[in-house]
Amino acid sequence: MRRRQLSFADGLIAEEVSDLRDDWMEHADSVLADEAIVSAVYEALAKRHPKSRSRGRHGTPAEVVLRLLILKHVRNWSYEVLEREVRANLVYRDFTRVGGAKMPDAKTIGRWGVAIGPEVLKQVHARLVQIAKEKGVAAGRRMRVDTTVVEADIHYPTDSTLLGDGVRVLTRTMRKITQIAGAVGAKLRDRSRSVKLRLLEIGRVARAKGPLNQYKLKQRYARLLDTTSRVVGQARRFSEEIRRRVKRAKSFLQQVALDCLRQELDLMIPRVRQVMKQTRARIFRSNTRSEGKLLSLFEPSTEVIRKGKAGKPNEFGKMVKLQEAENQIITDYQVYPQRPHDSDLLIAAIETHQALLGRAPRLVAADAAFYSHKNDAAAKARGVKRVCIPNRSTKTPERKREQRKRWFRNGQKWRTGCEGRISVVKRRHGLDRCRYKGDIGMNRWVGLGVIADNVVNIGRAIQKQAIP
Repeated sequence: MRRRQLSFADGLIAEEVSDLRDDWMEHADSVLADEAIVSAVYEALAKRHPKSRSRGRHGTPAEVVLRLLILKHVRNWSYEVLEREVRANLVYRDFTRVGGAKMPDAKTIGRWGVAIGPEVLKQVHARLVQIAKEKGVAAGRRMRVDTTVVEADIHYPTDSTLLGDGVRVLTRTMRKITQIAGAVGAKLRDRSRSVKLRLLEIGRVARAKGPLNQYKLKQRYARLLDTTSRVVGQARRFSEEIRRRVKRAKSFLQQVALDCLRQELDLMIPRVRQVMKQTRARIFRSNTRSEGKLLSLFEPSTEVIRKGKAGKPNEFGKMVKLQEAENQIITDYQVYPQRPHDSDLLIAAIETHQALLGRAPRLVAADAAFYSHKNDAAAKARGVKRVCIPNRSTKTPERKREQRKRWFRNGQKWRTGCEGRISVVKRRHGLDRCRYKGDIGMNRWVGLGVIADNVVNIGRAIQKQAIP
């Protein structure tokens, strides 16, 4: 869990950097030393392999792993930048407990990040909220909640580029199969150049308008779909020939690689067919609501979410809920597999707040998307004294008078801090775009970003309390 023995260099580093730390580091250092937090990370690392506890050399201490991952998201660095900065900076060496030891390389830190999954991060976050409660940083008298979009790491999805991605991936995989199995069975015909030309033609024609150009656009898409269909058929034959051992490798390890390539083909072929289906529906039948619509071949669960932003009307990613208490402490976060309506989240957020902080909030603030008459009554039934959620479509004089009261206006001013918190976690901690892969990666990215923000805010709040 921790380094058993410090070296002479560790003490020297700690003495030299004592006055160079950031304002939040001093108290955040003691928070991250909590036994329950370090133990949760230690248990996760011990499950990487069946006999991790009893075989092999001693691994890197759990507290070092935790602090490196948190520092990465505090600064919004990549793993490579994290390795370089910690190696060169004595303050970071002291904070992460690396000290005078050898700094782990970027790939190793990345494997640690995968080992610490979303469930462990939820445990760490819950313990941080409890520490904030014990330190008097988050009393739980007020609660505000809002939703935002964390975008997936994909390019802007268009039908032509998605078809081009499919052809590129299938062709690349079949090329690798040919290198292993040789010229047996179906021969690879590389249509990448033809597809590239079709994509350029579609881009030129799509920029013009008029019925003639629409006819030309349909012609180009028909050619692109025909070429893509031929590539998909060729990939299906490659997969079948590997299964029947027409295409086989000379050694066992190469055969394993060949089977993995076949699995990759079997994964991508249905996705490319789905893109072809939705392209035909949109281009030739003007149907933009195709069932099972894909926005990315590599992140198939990505959703298109419209939040009414003028500068970015469509966002491609996942809906995330953030709820806060006093001192900007995020008490709960949630990544939703499918976008829910904001009004369906309010009561569950109040119940989560009560479970974590042991009391119902006196004031609940949110924007108008969370309002419903049912939510208003249910929140008051759970002990909320003041429900500060505007109803813009109200026509009753009583409701209008209530929304003009001073406590309501002050509550809405405090609610706008949600917008600032979302902006900070996106700019400072990278929640504008997720760099990890898959749904699990999205949950890990959001969890580490929220934990990093809480660590900074808890450290600053405790420091303010210590000032006489």
